[in-house]
Amino acid sequence: MSMTESAKTESQIFSITPNAASKVTELLDRETSAAPDEHEGKEYALRVAVQPGGCAGLRYALYFDDRKLDDDHIEQMHGVEIRVDKMSAPYLRGATIDYLDSLQQSGFTIDNPNAKGTCACGDSAQF
Repeated sequence: MSMTESAKTESQIFSITPNAASKVTELLDRETSAAPDEHEGKEYALRVAVQPGGCAGLRYALYFDDRKLDDDHIEQMHGVEIRVDKMSAPYLRGATIDYLDSLQQSGFTIDNPNAKGTCACGDSAQF
């Protein structure tokens, strides 16, 4: 089984859908081509984190980061490198990152089996 298949392997913390990976690649290309001198020599990846805040207690953060922390868990899926810090990893175990683009909703979503509850906006969760 390859890392590009949708099933998670034993070492994977979470998964990302092909649709979400495609959107990450598109956004990263747009970001780095907008100011090529500023991004030269840097290796960006998608960082996924769980941080304090939000109406349900913890919120998800997804952003491009050129830092590699010593305790990062690094995944390669569908051509995208994803970094998760040591503190966020347990909260994200088993989660799936997707990207939806419809009339009703547009944006990244995280389906997390560890969340005991979510807020109405879907941006934060209780664990």
